Amino acid sequence: MRRFRSLPLRSRLALLVAAAVAFGVATVSVTCWFIVQGKLYEQVNSDLQRGVHAPEPEIVSALNYCAKTTPNTNVPGLRNNYVQVVKEDGTACTLDNSVGKIKVTRSDRDVIKSGALNKSYFREGTDEDGNAVRVMLRPLATATADGQPGPNVGLMIGVSLKGTQSTLNDLALVLLLVSGIGVVGAGAAGLWVARAGLRPVDKLTDAVEHVARTEDLTIRIPVDEESDDEIARLSRSFNSMTASLASSREVQQQLIADAGHELRTPLTSLRTNIELLTRSEEIGRPIPPADRKALLASVTAQMTELAALIGDLQTLSRSDAGHPADRVEVVALQDAVEAALRRARLRGPELTITADLEPWFVRAEPSALERAIVNILDNAVKFSPAGGTIDVRLKNGELTVRDHGPGIPGDELPHVFDRFWRSPDARALPGSGLGLSIVARTVQQCGGEVALHPAEGGGTIAAVRLPGAPTAPPDTP
Repeated sequence: MRRFRSLPLRSRLALLVAAAVAFGVATVSVTCWFIVQGKLYEQVNSDLQRGVHAPEPEIVSALNYCAKTTPNTNVPGLRNNYVQVVKEDGTACTLDNSVGKIKVTRSDRDVIKSGALNKSYFREGTDEDGNAVRVMLRPLATATADGQPGPNVGLMIGVSLKGTQSTLNDLALVLLLVSGIGVVGAGAAGLWVARAGLRPVDKLTDAVEHVARTEDLTIRIPVDEESDDEIARLSRSFNSMTASLASSREVQQQLIADAGHELRTPLTSLRTNIELLTRSEEIGRPIPPADRKALLASVTAQMTELAALIGDLQTLSRSDAGHPADRVEVVALQDAVEAALRRARLRGPELTITADLEPWFVRAEPSALERAIVNILDNAVKFSPAGGTIDVRLKNGELTVRDHGPGIPGDELPHVFDRFWRSPDARALPGSGLGLSIVARTVQQCGGEVALHPAEGGGTIAAVRLPGAPTAPPDTP
């Protein structure tokens, strides 16, 4: 079995086809041989039975030969056969026209003694020389000279099976040759079919090896669009997989490039400030206290910005990887909004934040969902004027956050959910440009939708719709 599994797929398919054909041919050949054998034996039995219909006086004369010492006689209807009369004790009288003598068995004697007269019994036997003979035994009754019933005897007629066995041997040889040719032809046909059928698999294998060797994800396998067999489906799946991997690589490369660009500014500022502090210590010229305090504040702000940026990148990378199944649970959306509102009020104590929340339960990762809501509220707090108002509503599974800030220009709306994208007017404000990207990815993974659009009278409305229900499922703890 190990050797078979180690063979190439083509060889295994060819061997399996050849084995299946060999089994079928062997079954048909053996069945055919036994059918022909049965028909030939039926013909021999029929010929033997016809021999019994010899003239009654001649049969009686043959029977009397074993009962008396009359001269031996011939039965004209039984020429070229084995003909003999067997007594109950097993002794046999062979007639003159018999071609030989058949060996009498114990079963023959039992049949004669049973008294089942005029019924024919067939068996295979041998003559005195060991030649195969087809034997028919027919028990008959005898009569004495005065007409009284005599002992039973058996008329035994046989015919040589030499011709029949020769025919069967010739048939077996022919069937063996035909079977051999069929198996060889089936093996060759199986190999050809395997090569033709696995040609698309070869192309797929070459493509996979090329990708593994060169990491070129642009390769595609030609697929017949009208075909829907397993090979076509496999090729389409491979093309879809490579396209997804190429897209993922592009996104990853873009993320790295954008992250590097965003990290460069705070790192450059941080390095400049640290170099100024270090040089001041080296040359012994202290920086004025006010300037030193400003530099330290700038260093602290840059470090805070770096920490926030790294945290956003980690959140976004976890979001890209998907949610582990054991971290997704039924979440009360109104509770998540309440928790986010508490944090937002701390960050904008001068703002008025109103909330009207109705119950709504969704399936999500609790921490990720709360982080997304916090990001939406942070944007509203960041762009709201001092003493402004933020209105938060949750109704029928739709969460809306409306601020009264400057709003977003129409040409910038398509880019607000892009990674690291920041409005030119907001570049001076703290932030990494990843907040709304995290919101979009989190909402998408929950099966919902998020959108930003201008509000009447100024400001922006952020709308988040999540699938769920106003009541928790019965199995919710």
